[in-house]
Order: sequence, then C-alpha cells, then structure tokens
Amino acid sequence: MVITASTLRTQLVSLTNFSGTHREHADKYRVLLDSILSNNEAELVDTLKLFIEAIVNEHVSLVISRQLLTDVGNHLMSLADHVSKTISHFTLDKVQPRVISFEEQVANIRQHLSQIYEREENWREAANVLVGIPLETGQKQYTVDYKLETYLKIARLYLEDDDPIQAEAYINRASLLQGETKKTELHVLYKVCYARVLDYRRKFIEAAQRYNELSYRTIIDEGERMTALKNALICTILASAGQQRSRMLATLFKDERCQHLPAYAILEKMYLDRIIRRSELQEFEALLQVHQKASTLDGSSILDRAVFEHNLLSASKLYNNITFEELGALLEIDPKKAERIASQMLTEERMNGYIDQIDEIVHFETREILPLWDKQIQSICYQVNGVIEKIGSAEPEWMAKTLDEEMTN
Repeated sequence: MVITASTLRTQLVSLTNFSGTHREHADKYRVLLDSILSNNEAELVDTLKLFIEAIVNEHVSLVISRQLLTDVGNHLMSLADHVSKTISHFTLDKVQPRVISFEEQVANIRQHLSQIYEREENWREAANVLVGIPLETGQKQYTVDYKLETYLKIARLYLEDDDPIQAEAYINRASLLQGETKKTELHVLYKVCYARVLDYRRKFIEAAQRYNELSYRTIIDEGERMTALKNALICTILASAGQQRSRMLATLFKDERCQHLPAYAILEKMYLDRIIRRSELQEFEALLQVHQKASTLDGSSILDRAVFEHNLLSASKLYNNITFEELGALLEIDPKKAERIASQMLTEERMNGYIDQIDEIVHFETREILPLWDKQIQSICYQVNGVIEKIGSAEPEWMAKTLDEEMTN
C-alpha cells in the first residue's frame, strides 16, 4: 500500500502520543517503515526522510530510536545507490546534533555510504566519509580489528586518489594497531597498503623489499603473489643506484620466478652491470603506474634517472676515467647533466671517485671488497695475538699447561 507524505505525517504525530510498551511502540514504527519501503521512488525519498526526522527526534525514546535507525541502515543497503546516497546524507545531517547517541548506527551508515562512493570510483569522498567515524574519540569502544580494517581502507582509498601523504597518515595509525590483531588477513592487508604507500612516496627500495616479502606469503593467491613480485622488480629498477639496490637486484635475479616476468631483461642487464639504452625501455615503461612516470627535480622521468645512475655505475667498472662529453654520449644526455648526476652520486657516496672540473673528467676509483676483508681479518688476528701475549706474561705456568694440553689433544 502506497503511503503519502501527508498521511505519514499524521500517523507519525499520533505515534508520539502512543502510551504502550517500547516494543509495541517500535513495532508500530516498523509497520510504517514497511509501508514506506513499498512506495515508488518518487514517494520513497520524501516519506523516508519524514520517517527518519521523526525517529531521531528527542520526543522518541532513545532505545526505540536506535533500534529503528539500525533498521533503516539495514534497508539502505537494498535501495538503489542514488536513493541510498541521498537518504544516507540526510540521515547523517539530522543525527549530527545527537551523534554521540547514535555512534554505532552512524558508523554503519558511513561504511555503506563509502561503499557507494567506491563503486562510483569517487575515492576521495569514500575516504572522507570513513574519516568521519570517531574511532578514537567517540563513546563507543570499537574493536582493534574494526579500527585497523577501517584505517587500512581509508589509506587504500587515498592511494587510489593519488594522495600518498594522507594515506601514509592512516597507515601510521594502523601500524600502532597491527601488532595487536590475530587476523592474518589484516596483517597481509597492512603490508600491502604499507608497500603501496612507500611506492607512491618514491621510497622504491623499501617498497621493493616489502613487495618481495609479500610474494612469498602462501595466504595470498598465486596471481597476487606474482603481481607483488612484479611490483618488487619494478620498484627495484626505479630505485636510486647503490648498495641497497644491488642487494635487491641480486635477490630478484636469483629468484627463478622473475624469469617469467616481462621486465626480466632489464633486471638481468642491471644485475650484470650492462649499459642500458633508451630504446630498450619501451616495454618496461608500459608496466609503470601513473605515479611512477612522474618527473624528478631535473626534469627527467624517475625511470630515466634510475637508468642514468645505473649506466654511470656500469661505466665506473669499465673505465678508469671519462670526459664529460664522452659520459654524456654514453648516458645519452647533455654532458652538463651527466656531470651533475656523477657529482651527486659521488657526494652521496654511492660511487667512488672524484671530478676534475678543469679538465672536465670524472675519475673512478674501485674498492675491492676481498682485500678489505683480508685487512679486517688480519687486524683481528693481531689483536687476538696481543691478548694471548698478555695472558702469557701474567700467567706463564697456566699458559704452558694449556698449550701442552692442546698439543696432547
């Protein structure tokens, strides 16, 4: 039966004077709600607004109001999105003056409204709706799992909206809770979101390490594990050249799964310290996300900058020195730009050598690891011998006895 706004208004007024029990009172309101929900769309919005306005009024018992608003929230999920969105916003506005009394109901409506915006791919609004839930400051005590899941969802939505700064703020809140949950799924979700935040913030080597960890988690689907491995490979290639990236390149190169990834050819060249030409990067560029195609301060793309640095390190292992002109030709960039990149890498100690500004030459220095280890081992041996000599001087009898026992054994 269709119920008009004028008829509903009359019935709602009569219910304010009802003197029965709470249960009887609530049942009468539910009968009205069922009638409203059977209306056509044109009548539904107006009558449902009237109903909500009436039940959150201070003249209605809070016990009844909460029950009925919970019912309304459940029914919102079965309505068309555009209708449900309108009613949800109206409800939140009307409840706002007494929001402390309806925290659970408001939280459920906000979760539902966020899902609507997510379906519409309005990521920022979906996140903002969830931010309105007072997880830390409200009267209601939310569970750790609920708070953690909500913070992670907010972070994910901000990432979809290309806002890594806001996403990182909510990941940081989640990090305070993730140690308290026993749900493996939430631990994995936290690691995924954190890796994505690092990725968006251009902290590529840290992101690569976390993506690589996720690629081994058996709780994740095989396809998702390979996606995580691909992301680890991409982030490693985009990372600044240096020891950390070299270690990550070695880890991935030795992982047989990487051989099936489209970016494996670039990984192989980087690991083997081979020069990479600009023409070889087209297939790899197609794998990059929008934020990974951004420009650096000098106008180069993130990928170009990473390849310039890699090629410069490769050159340092091929040449003792090289002129700015030759270095520019090798890196396929202007000689002045090549000089700036070399200077920065030397300053940050990611490459060994020095620059002769007058002759416009970069001199490379190689520091062999094995000789350094040999010197360190030699130093330790000298120190041990020194300790033994001091013991022998202080306790010659004990030393002689100990040596005799060692010889006997």
